[in-house]
Amino acid sequence: MKMIYKPQEYRIKDERMKPFIDEDEIWEMLNEADASKENVRRIIQKSLDKNRLSLQETAVLLKTEDPELIEEIKEGARTLKEKVYGDRIVIFAPLYIGNKCTNNCTYCGFRASNKKQIRTTLTHKQIISDVKALEDNGQKRLILVYGEHPMYDADFIADSVRTVYEVKSGHGEIRRVNINAAPLDIEGYKKVKDAGIGTYQIFQETYNREAYAKYHISGKKSDFDWRLTGLDRAQEALIDDVGIGALFGLYDWKFDVMGLVRHVNHFEACYNVGPHTISFPRIKAASDSTIDPKYEVNDEEFIRLVAILRLAVPYTGMILTARESQEIREEVIRLGVSQIDAGTNIQLGGYTEKSREEQKLDHEQFEIGDTRSLGEVIDELLDKEYLPSFCTACYRKGRTGEHFMEFSVPGFIKRYCTQNAILTLAEYLEDYGTPEMKEKGYKLIEIKKKELKDVQKVEQLEERLELVKKGERDLYF
Repeated sequence: MKMIYKPQEYRIKDERMKPFIDEDEIWEMLNEADASKENVRRIIQKSLDKNRLSLQETAVLLKTEDPELIEEIKEGARTLKEKVYGDRIVIFAPLYIGNKCTNNCTYCGFRASNKKQIRTTLTHKQIISDVKALEDNGQKRLILVYGEHPMYDADFIADSVRTVYEVKSGHGEIRRVNINAAPLDIEGYKKVKDAGIGTYQIFQETYNREAYAKYHISGKKSDFDWRLTGLDRAQEALIDDVGIGALFGLYDWKFDVMGLVRHVNHFEACYNVGPHTISFPRIKAASDSTIDPKYEVNDEEFIRLVAILRLAVPYTGMILTARESQEIREEVIRLGVSQIDAGTNIQLGGYTEKSREEQKLDHEQFEIGDTRSLGEVIDELLDKEYLPSFCTACYRKGRTGEHFMEFSVPGFIKRYCTQNAILTLAEYLEDYGTPEMKEKGYKLIEIKKKELKDVQKVEQLEERLELVKKGERDLYF
C-alpha cells in the first residue's frame, strides 16, 4: 500500500518549537560583515578567551578571504582546541541497523526509489553478531543508524538499543549507544530515552528551505519544519543530549555554517544548553544518487569551515566522520575535532562479514574515505601523541545537558576527562593492543600523567591504572 504523508501532521507545542531560521537575516549578516583585519583578529581573540561567538561575529569569519587572516583563523582553532580539549580524541563506530526508507533524498543511497539498494534490517541475532565483532575489536561507543520507515519506530529503536547493551564478549562491552534516526514525537523520544541512549542525533542537511525542497522530494523528511524542530521535541522528552549537523555540498557552505550556529543559539535560548555535538559531513558518492556540483565544498573550504565552527562554539563537541580520507582527517583533527569514528563499516552486517576489500554502494548509504581498522587509527593517533578515548563517564555520572555545560565551560574538560581517557586507553592496550602498541601507548600515558601533575593529583589515577593491568575494567572519575 502506498504511504501518503501530509506535511505539518503535528502540533507545535509552544513558541520553543516554532521554526527559527530567517534566511534573509542570515544573508544580510554575511553580506554586511566587516571582515577588516582588526575586526577578524578581535573575534579570534574573543574565542580564544573561551567566549562563544555571536551569529554576526561568525559571519565576519566566514566573509574573510584574506589568506593571511584565514591562516590566523586556522591557527586560532588549533590553539582553542588545545586549550579546551587538549589532545584527547573520543572514538566510536557506527552500526547500521536497517536501510529501509520511505524518503526520496536525491543524494542518498537509501532513497525509496533506488531499486539497486539491497534492503536489509538486522535481526536480533545479527545485531548481537555485529556488536560482538565490534567489541572483539575494542569498541566501547556506538551510534546506531536507521532509515526512516514505519518499521523503525520508537519501540524498534529502543529494543535494538537494549539488545546492544546486553552483548558482552570477554572484557568487551558497549557502554554508550547514541542514535542517528528520524525525528520522533515526544512520546517516542521518551521510549528511546528509557532504553538508556546517549545522544540523539538529527542532521538538518541544509538550512535553506529552497535547497532542502529540491533534494528532499517526498516522504516525511520532505517537511523542513518537522525535521528542524525534531530535537526540540527530544528536549521536551527530557533528552538533554542532542547532536546537530549539516550535509555540506547541498547549498552554500557559508550559509549552512550560519544555520548550524543559529541552531546552537536556539537551543541555548530555549533550553539553556547547546547541542552536545555538531557534525559536518561532506556529500560523497552513493548508489543511484544525483548531486548538484554547484555547491561542492573543496578541501580548503572544508578545512576553513571546521576551523570557523571551532571558534564559533568553543565547548561543543565536533564529530569528524570516515566519509573523509585519512589525509583530510589528519589535517582537520588538529583544528578542533573532539570525536571520530574508526574501524568503520557501513554495510548492513558488515562487521560480522569483515568485507573491507571493496565497498559495495548498493549495500551502503554512501562511500567512505577512511577504511582503516580501529587498531590502525589508534596506532596513528599514538604516533602523533593524541590520546584515544573510549570514555563514557559523564553519562554514568549524569553530566549531560546543562550539567555537562556547567562542567565543561569553565575549561575542566581537559583537566578531568584526560584521566578517564587514560584509563580507557589502558583498557584497550591490555585487551586488544599488540606488544608494540602497548609500549607506545604506555609511553604516552606517562607523558600525560606528568602533564596532569600541574593541575591535578595523579595518585588515584596511578592506583586505578594498576587495577586495570590486573584485570579490573570500567574504572572512571
